[in-house]
Amino acid sequence: MSTTIYPARRIITMNKANPFAEAVAVRDGRVLGTGTVAELQQWETTDNPVNIDDSFAGHVVMPGFIEAHTHVMAGGMWTMPYVGFFDRRSPDGAIAPGCTSIADVVDRLIEAEAAMSDSGTGPSEPLVAWGLDPIYFPTERLLAHHLDRVSETRPIFVFHASAHLATVNTAQLQEAEITAATPTPGISLDAAGRPDGELQEPPAMGLARRAIIKLSKALYTPEAYWNYAREARNSGHTLVTDLGTTRLTDERELEQWKTITSDPDYPVRVMVAMGTLRGGTVDELSALGPTLDEHANAKLRFGIVKLVLDGSIQGFTARVSWPHYLHPPEGHPGNGLWLIAPDQLAGMLRRLHDDGLTIHVHCNGDEATEVYLDAMEEVLTASPRPDHRHTVQHCQLTTPAQYARMAALGMCANIFANHIFHWGDQHRDITLGPERARGMDACATALRAGVSIAIHSDAPVTPMGHLHTAWCAVNRLTASGEVLGPDERISVEQALEAITLGAAHQLKLDHEMGSIEAGKLADFAILADDPLEVDPVTLKDIEVWGTVLGGVPFPAGG
Repeated sequence: MSTTIYPARRIITMNKANPFAEAVAVRDGRVLGTGTVAELQQWETTDNPVNIDDSFAGHVVMPGFIEAHTHVMAGGMWTMPYVGFFDRRSPDGAIAPGCTSIADVVDRLIEAEAAMSDSGTGPSEPLVAWGLDPIYFPTERLLAHHLDRVSETRPIFVFHASAHLATVNTAQLQEAEITAATPTPGISLDAAGRPDGELQEPPAMGLARRAIIKLSKALYTPEAYWNYAREARNSGHTLVTDLGTTRLTDERELEQWKTITSDPDYPVRVMVAMGTLRGGTVDELSALGPTLDEHANAKLRFGIVKLVLDGSIQGFTARVSWPHYLHPPEGHPGNGLWLIAPDQLAGMLRRLHDDGLTIHVHCNGDEATEVYLDAMEEVLTASPRPDHRHTVQHCQLTTPAQYARMAALGMCANIFANHIFHWGDQHRDITLGPERARGMDACATALRAGVSIAIHSDAPVTPMGHLHTAWCAVNRLTASGEVLGPDERISVEQALEAITLGAAHQLKLDHEMGSIEAGKLADFAILADDPLEVDPVTLKDIEVWGTVLGGVPFPAGG
C-alpha cells in the first residue's frame, strides 16, 4: 500500500472548511488528505511509502464534475448524421459543422442518403439524423416537403435537438400510415389539416416504428456507452447520470452497464436512473428499485427514478402558464402536451416515494412545475420522509413562488442553464417574450429561496461540458451576445458548487464525492487554468487536461 501526493498550482477543494490546498494525497482510490506537501508526507511509514507525482504541478485540481442530467444516447448519436445549428465536437475530438439554414440541412441529408445508396443500403432502410431544431430558422419551419427533396422513397427521420420531436418526410408518413385521422396526439397538421411531417413527443414519434428501432439500436450499443464516457472524461466529469433513458427492466441493458463499467479502462462513474420513457410502468419500477443495489459496482450506481411531465419549450410542447406561447407555429393548440395526466401524478409519486426512491421529474414549463409541486405536497403531507431530495428537472420557467414552495418541501432543482446560450434569443423573440425569458433558468432566485441546485447540459440536447454550463449560469449570454436576465447571474463560486457538491447532493452521493477532502473518492478534474481567477467570460474556454478517477489518471483524448 502506498500514497501518492499530487502537488498542483492550486487545489480548489469545494470544502468550505478548507477551501484551498497546494497538494492532495491519495491512497487506495480515496483522498487521504489535503494541505502542503510537508503536511501530507507525515503519512509516510516504512510499510506505506509516499510518492510525489508532479504531473499536475502546473495545473489546477478540482473535484471531478458531476453531471446529474444527461443521457447515454449522447454517445450513440455520433453514428448518425448531425444536422444541428451549432458546430459540435464529437467524443474523438472532431468538429461536426453546424447547419445554419434549411438548405444546409437538406444538403447534409442528401450527402448522407447518397452514401447509404452507394454502400448498397436498400432504398427502404430509414435515414435517421439528429440535432435539428427548426426554431433556428424563423422565416420557415423545416417540414416533410423539404425532406422530400432528399428522397421521395426512403423514409427519413430527423430527431430534434430537444429529443421531444422529430421531422419526417412523406415516405415516412406513408410507411407509418399517419393521416389526419390518426388519433395519436402530437401529429402536427398544416393549414389544410394534413400531417406536415412534425411528430411531437414519444407517442407520435413512436409511430415511425422502424426508424425508432434503428435509432434505439444505435443509441444503446457498447460503442455508445464508451463514447458517452469519453465525452465525459474530455470535459472533466467523473460522474454522469443517465437520467431515465436506460430500460433497466431489460436485463440485457442492465448487464451491459455492469460489464462496461467493470472495465478498468472505463473512465467515468455512472448513476443510471430508472424511468418510464422507454417503457415500463411505475409498478415495474417500484418492484425493480430495491433489487438494483446488488448490481452496483465502483463505477455504477442506482437509486433515483425519472418521470417526464411535459415537453420542450422551443418545440412548443412544454406546459407553460398563461399567457402561454408568444408566437406558436400555425395550427398550434395554444399550450403544450401533458406526458403524464396531472390527476395521475400524485398516485405515481406516492408509490415511488413510499419505496424510498428519490424522484426526479422533468418540468420545462411552469405549469408543469406547479402540478409536480401540488402532487408532491400531497404525497409528503400523507407520507412525510426526511431528506428525500426529490428534484425538479430543467426548471426552465420555475417562478420565485415555486422556488419558495420547493424550499419548504425540501426539494432540489436541477436547472438547464445551457438554454440561455442555445435558445435564449429564441425564447425572448419567439416562444415566451422578453420578460419571461429574462427570468428563465433562475439560478439566483433558487439560491435566494434556499433551494439546493445543480445545473446541467441534458446531453445530447446540448453538449456535455460543465465549464460551459457554469459559464452560462455565470454570464447568461445568449448566442447573439445579449445578457439575458442579468439579475439571475450567479457567481463563479456558486456555479462551481452547483457542478460539484450541488449535483452530488441531489444524487445523495455528497458523502462520497463533490469535494476534495479526507475519506472521499479521489475523483478530480484537472484544469489548465483557475476558474476563480480567469475572466468569467472565458470560463468555458479553460482547457481540460482530463480526470483522475479513484486515483487513476485519465487524460483527455479521442
